[in-house]
Amino acid sequence: MKKHPYLTSMALFPLFLAKMAMKKTKVGGQAVIEGVMMRSKQKISWAVRRPSGETVIERFPFVSLVKQHRAFGAPIVRGAISLYESLKIGYKALTRSAQIAAGEQREPSRTSQSSDNIAYAMSFAVALIVCLGLFMYLPMLVSQILFKNSVFAFNGCAGAIRIALFLFYLMGISLWKDIRRVFEYHGAEHKAIFAFEDGKELTLENMRAYSTLHPRCGTSFLLMVAIICIFVFSIIDVIVTLFAGPYPNVFLRLLVHIALIPLVAGCSYEALRFSDRFQRVWPVRFLVMPGLWLQKITTKKPNDEQLQIASAALKASL
Repeated sequence: MKKHPYLTSMALFPLFLAKMAMKKTKVGGQAVIEGVMMRSKQKISWAVRRPSGETVIERFPFVSLVKQHRAFGAPIVRGAISLYESLKIGYKALTRSAQIAAGEQREPSRTSQSSDNIAYAMSFAVALIVCLGLFMYLPMLVSQILFKNSVFAFNGCAGAIRIALFLFYLMGISLWKDIRRVFEYHGAEHKAIFAFEDGKELTLENMRAYSTLHPRCGTSFLLMVAIICIFVFSIIDVIVTLFAGPYPNVFLRLLVHIALIPLVAGCSYEALRFSDRFQRVWPVRFLVMPGLWLQKITTKKPNDEQLQIASAALKASL
């Protein structure tokens, strides 16, 4: 992780767009470069390992907009707000962990931080454009050629391509040694949260006993987003076509679909909450299984050092 932490953070960007799905105990997490980030009701913290082996723990207060404004707590709306906050906090944690993993001894000064913010903003914009181009525009372009005159076939095809691309993306980056390290920290994050949810002390012995697959993982959320996109985009496209006629081109259709992302995120968030509440009911358990299978790619068995870092990050957030 010494040579390419910033490149690694860029490669992870699509996966961490909505990676901090909140757990039932209001504790959420995210693996970062050589560490783990955790978020509780009032704090965010991360524990990151330096090249020297030292663990750096940083924390700061945080209260979600959902808690600050009652209107933001409404169904669907809270999911869109959660997506925004997760994107902002997750990327901050990812870039800060890259600094620590690269061997920087302290937080940047105001002058260097200002230049870093510009660099981060540019890299963020590039990563976002690549994500939109790969996971939104390309599937729509292919679907336009194959199913131009059928709204449901168009969105079904685009959704299938989107899911396939996401799977290839995950399998591709999982071959990267540095990314595999992040996936091990992801497994450590899940084990720590499992132990915490069961009210157990965060010891190595307790955490080792749990699975690396968590039903409320953000990876499952992303898969749910891809599926719900098919239905939401199809309904909206039917409405647009009825009142305004067919889309003149794929780019305009892309802009409409991008504008619908907060709605899709809100619906996916509610679906995730529903699956959490009724996860023991067999039809719901069947529906959440693909998300758990997907985590077999994005989580790996952690070592004891990684479990200790996950434990330190969680404790710091409480």
